Amino acid sequence: MNTIAYNFLAIYRRELQSYFASPLAYAIAAIFWLLAGILFTATLDGIIQQTAAYDLQAQSGFQLPPVDAPYEFIRAFLGVMGSLSLFVLPLLSMGLYAEERKRGTLELLATSPITNWAVAVGKLLGVLTFFITMSLPLLLYEAIALSSVNPPVQFSVLLLGHVGLILLAAAVLSLGMFISSLTESTILAAIFTFALVLSLWIIDVAAKSLGGAFGDALLHLSLLKHYTNLIQGIVDTSSLVLFFSYILLGVFLTAQSIDALRFQRS
Repeated sequence: MNTIAYNFLAIYRRELQSYFASPLAYAIAAIFWLLAGILFTATLDGIIQQTAAYDLQAQSGFQLPPVDAPYEFIRAFLGVMGSLSLFVLPLLSMGLYAEERKRGTLELLATSPITNWAVAVGKLLGVLTFFITMSLPLLLYEAIALSSVNPPVQFSVLLLGHVGLILLAAAVLSLGMFISSLTESTILAAIFTFALVLSLWIIDVAAKSLGGAFGDALLHLSLLKHYTNLIQGIVDTSSLVLFFSYILLGVFLTAQSIDALRFQRS
């Protein structure tokens, strides 16, 4: 047990250090922060304008339902950040195994005594930790914007939304890791990962058009539907189960992919 834990931690540290030492990773982070800042400003400005228009209508005598502007801001901002992450996450996952194949070190991992699960989980947690580090400034943005709100925003709503973003990232990175294990081309890995997660993101459109039991089954696979539940503050067990299922599926398929390579080399 100690050997497995040591091997897992060794893979995790190695993967995390590779991201913090990679110019490409810093370039991705810089673009992510720039776009996140632009989207934050645009979302906040849009909510302020909507609130001002709402107050004007209320003062004119219109009977309007109450609107929680801070909650609407959190929901809208995390919604666009989820969409932005769909473009960034494939770039982070594309080299998880593809680079190993290109350098010829994947064969060493496949034939080493380290279990495939330990390698896959270590790599996944390494890149997920880097993404969480990238996401920390978002909390600072929101804390500054919501610091003067009265009554204060419930921290549990904000926390659940960011947990949803992390779960979305873990699911996408896990599936991207599997695709990366199938090719030595990082570009192809990024393209196929983006195509897959985009399909899972918009599958609810097809599900609603089909309807019936099959449509309901497709709707349950939608990343957008379950991510929206979490950023709206809805603790839905089915959403948590779906995200963890995608995470485990990606890790399992990656381990099987490397195991197939191990079998070929034996």
